[in-house]
Amino acid sequence: MSLGGLSPTKPATPEVQAISSQVKQQLEDRVGEIYTIFWAIAYRSQVVAGTNYFIKIQIGPDRYAHLRVFLRLPAEGGQAELTSYQLGHTRTDPITYF
Repeated sequence: MSLGGLSPTKPATPEVQAISSQVKQQLEDRVGEIYTIFWAIAYRSQVVAGTNYFIKIQIGPDRYAHLRVFLRLPAEGGQAELTSYQLGHTRTDPITYF
């Protein structure tokens, strides 16, 4: 993967689930819903001045969202920030840049 390019789609790891969990409240606040299901399924990443993660999240029995999460560099605190999201996806929708 080159700097700025998106990685191939990969199955979610425990690290990606942890990043997703850090921004769950941010998503709930933005959409006005509470999610009892919030499982990272797959992701792509993009190395910038930190890392953008594009994560497919299962939010219901047949409901999926795509999240773009910016993870700051450790020297900048390493916090995860939800920068964008898309609702209404299916399990088979590809994860693309948004």
